[in-house]
Amino acid sequence: MTFKNTEPVVIIGAGLAGYSVAREMRKLDREIPLVLLAADSAHSYPKPQLSTAIAGKKLPASIPMADAEQMSAQLGATIRANVRVDAIDAAAASLRVDGEALNYSQLVLALGADQISVPVGGDAADTVLTVNDLADYARFRELIDGKRHVTIIGGGLIGCEFANDLITGGHAVTVVDTAALPLSRLVPAEGGAFLRDALARLGVEWCFDTAVVAVDRGTDGALRVTLADGKEFATDVVLSAVGLRPRTALAEAAGIVTNRGIVVDRHLRTSADNIFALGDCAEIDGLVMPYVLPIMHSARALAVSLTGVATPANFPPMPVMIKTPACPTIVAAPPLDAGGQWNTAVAADGVRSLYVGADGNLLGFALLGAATQERAALTKRLSEAG
Repeated sequence: MTFKNTEPVVIIGAGLAGYSVAREMRKLDREIPLVLLAADSAHSYPKPQLSTAIAGKKLPASIPMADAEQMSAQLGATIRANVRVDAIDAAAASLRVDGEALNYSQLVLALGADQISVPVGGDAADTVLTVNDLADYARFRELIDGKRHVTIIGGGLIGCEFANDLITGGHAVTVVDTAALPLSRLVPAEGGAFLRDALARLGVEWCFDTAVVAVDRGTDGALRVTLADGKEFATDVVLSAVGLRPRTALAEAAGIVTNRGIVVDRHLRTSADNIFALGDCAEIDGLVMPYVLPIMHSARALAVSLTGVATPANFPPMPVMIKTPACPTIVAAPPLDAGGQWNTAVAADGVRSLYVGADGNLLGFALLGAATQERAALTKRLSEAG
């Protein structure tokens, strides 16, 4: 097709979501003017690798697949790295980028999410790290080099992945979580206990039903962690991995409707004309889906819409694989209002949990250990039930 509007399609964000939309657009049309704006270096890299790179001894420089110049050539797009979008003027279809105006024909918000920072006291609270991008990983990698002990705040998906990765990479690890078991929001108790025990056998120490209240500098150069239950211990590095918060401030300031994320419909349209959102920053049907498969499905549908044919995003069952090699784990979360119950079978080599609705239909599952072999069959059942 021939693109009539001389103003570019602008994508704010050059992570997985932003680059995926751009790639899918270029499969359909090479002529549409395309601009990507990135707050960082705009390197293309697989972000999920950041929580599994230590054991593989991957240096930060080895993770990117392409830099901004290479991506610009691949996509036939203008990529502006290390810039700040100050404001969106939806009525004028214009942005303020580092103080300059940039007009757009259609705008895509692929803003991502920030790591949630938990309030921690102590004179070393400012040393608590998060890893949310390549630059964060580079800093973390440098700080743990030659260090022995890492404390992880959070026993959810990312916290468990880092725990497995770090202890496999030769570090001692303590995980602190306010819940009674890891993955408490994703799997039933039997699954959490199975994962807890598998990682404990590697050497991970767990501190449940408590929280980090202070991180202080010790006299020996190490850090001192104090928990809400009174326990204290020494550590070298503290990593916070308690979850993600969608970046909504830019959209909210422009008058675009936000809730937990930037609210979009199934066409990924926001409340503003010609402005779309996807990925970690977007809320679709009340859900924020910060995983690879939803982003890929969203990008394919949105690319078709941006090139001329309004197309809704459809999401098949999309099980999430949690990267804990000590205990392979796959979860297909049931709908929030499903109203069913978990039926769980525990064996020595795995846990099989099926979430079944009142009508007997399968609505979700959690598989750990050897039970992950059932992924394909159960995913098929979910598709048929849906």
